[in-house]
Amino acid sequence: MSDLIAKTAIDRRLADIVGPVIEGLGFELVRIRLMGGKTRVLQIMADRPDGGIGVDECGDISTAVSAVLDVEDPVEDNYVLEVSSPGIDRPLTRPKDFDVWKGWEARIETTELIDGRRRFKGTLTGIEGDEVLITIEEAGEEVTIGLKFDWLSDAKLILTDELINEMLRQKKVQEPAEGQFDEIEEIDGDEDDTPAPPTKH
Repeated sequence: MSDLIAKTAIDRRLADIVGPVIEGLGFELVRIRLMGGKTRVLQIMADRPDGGIGVDECGDISTAVSAVLDVEDPVEDNYVLEVSSPGIDRPLTRPKDFDVWKGWEARIETTELIDGRRRFKGTLTGIEGDEVLITIEEAGEEVTIGLKFDWLSDAKLILTDELINEMLRQKKVQEPAEGQFDEIEEIDGDEDDTPAPPTKH
């Protein structure tokens, strides 16, 4: 069983490269995704094992990861590296996430059609073997189903007032707020409209 939801082979390869670096700094890799576009963006989400990560720590991770990627050079195209905290409606990417957030609402998507559907919304009920358990409403009744972890393509917590309050209570949400990140490479560092060329890794 894979220990991280990764959409593509390159994401899995990148996770193998940067995961140990991030762990060596005392953090955990939550998600890694290489996004397409004119200039590709390598998004890395990291967190402390007990939650809570700040701007400076994202910067430390960026520096360390950038150095390793320069040596390994797994991405052929130019790209921008973004390192961020998971945010409140965090993605669930590892088996333990589904256990830690048991009792909270989540949306899960699968690669396989399960009973004619790929999207499930309900309350996380933990992990059993290699299956993620989620309680969904079906025909007016609550039913708990098991989805194999390897079937999952995407999963995240649903943003609710209760979740925000819980995260604040646990002091797991610190600056930066979701959407902010530390960038190693600035594509456009000038104030004018002429973009600077992205840095090749």
